[in-house]
Amino acid sequence: MNVTDLAAPPDRPRRSTPSRPRWLRAATAVGAGATLLALLPLPAAAQMAPPPPTAAAPDERGAAFAPTEAFAPTEAVAPTKSVAPTEAVAPAAALAPPKPDVTGLKGVLRTAVSQGAPGAMARLDDNGTLYHLPVGTSDRRTGQALSNKDRFRIGSVTKTFSAVVLLQLLDEGKLALDAPVNRYLPGLLPDDRITVRHVLSHRSGLYDYSNDMFASSVSGFEAVRTKVFTYRQLVTRSLSRPRTTAPGGAYSYSNTNFVVAGLLIEKLTGRGVGAEYRRRIIEPLKLRDTFYVHPDTAIPGRFARGYLTPDTRGAALVDATRQTASWAQSAGALVSSTRDLGVFLSALTRGKLTSAAALAQMRRWVPAGTKQAYGLGLRRRDLSCGVSVYGHTGAVQGYYTYAFTTQDGKRTLTALANASNNGTVHNTMLRTLESAFCGRTTSTREIRAPYEHSEDGAPDLVRH
Repeated sequence: MNVTDLAAPPDRPRRSTPSRPRWLRAATAVGAGATLLALLPLPAAAQMAPPPPTAAAPDERGAAFAPTEAFAPTEAVAPTKSVAPTEAVAPAAALAPPKPDVTGLKGVLRTAVSQGAPGAMARLDDNGTLYHLPVGTSDRRTGQALSNKDRFRIGSVTKTFSAVVLLQLLDEGKLALDAPVNRYLPGLLPDDRITVRHVLSHRSGLYDYSNDMFASSVSGFEAVRTKVFTYRQLVTRSLSRPRTTAPGGAYSYSNTNFVVAGLLIEKLTGRGVGAEYRRRIIEPLKLRDTFYVHPDTAIPGRFARGYLTPDTRGAALVDATRQTASWAQSAGALVSSTRDLGVFLSALTRGKLTSAAALAQMRRWVPAGTKQAYGLGLRRRDLSCGVSVYGHTGAVQGYYTYAFTTQDGKRTLTALANASNNGTVHNTMLRTLESAFCGRTTSTREIRAPYEHSEDGAPDLVRH
């Protein structure tokens, strides 16, 4: 494996093309089959039947998935009438991405720093050739340089972890996607038509409580920085406001959906979400930097400090590193690193974490904005060169994260800016995808799109 650290001007990296072991060829074949299935709804039997276990050798991208223990299916849950996505959205053809523009990628990161982020970094894995590209500082007080070894809060990339746990429960016969949430959590929601699929695809209509919580970015954050909420307290905040759509309606992003996902995980497993992340994902993939520390406020080990941009122009950045992130929990409270997120997404798309049938369900897309679609806790972005990439973005006080991979998991990008509530920086970080997967540098004007919901502030208050 080639590793290039571009903190200083590098020598031209030498690329190697090692032979692909048999287990990797098999994993890639599984991923390709899942893509074909993604366009078709699966019968209930396919949703409920657990797959036969498979064995595979580990690599740097993580160990192969195998159920942690045998589960006897619980009483069968009759699904409600299946609700199809509001519109079938076919992904672009699985094109091989052009050679990445590593120089352009580092230029994008430098631009983000010039726009107010103390630091920005990326890790690009191009089929085993690694590039580490840190720019700027991780700590404004000490001037310590940002490093790809630094851990950080990943915000809503947590949602993909939560969705994977629930899809594993689907594989184990403990969950049906088209069953009402109230079947598992009686009386939680006011409408029995809201299904598990609806919450995982942001089509439940449940209002996002964080819109009100962070109407003012700094004062809203300081009011909850050290608070500890229960899941049900957060759901109650949501239910105090009108719903945004009927169950199964159009995509409407809401943290409430993945708070409900956390409740489902805890009810169906009898364990906290942190324990389930650890035993189902973190330990099997040997993710050494990924932690669910809630309600502790400290990030363990080496970390990048995160800085919140006030709504008032020119005001000093607020160090938001220490926080419970209790307002987010299963919607956004994980800590990780650029390396671990690349390993996780590559393993997911290669079929190492779920059955092919469950992965196909995850990839049933609905429209989710300009050149975007959303599955079950998974976002698809369609880039200018025709390549589609899969993953999630994360915005939590102090941090913006982009974590995406190609359909075959062979190229992954994780990019971070340790600043938040700065729409200009956020829009710039979107350009990292073009450099990494399309091999060209695009201007902000070329890729400008509606600002994606940011967990650290109401959308109307995003600064540009």
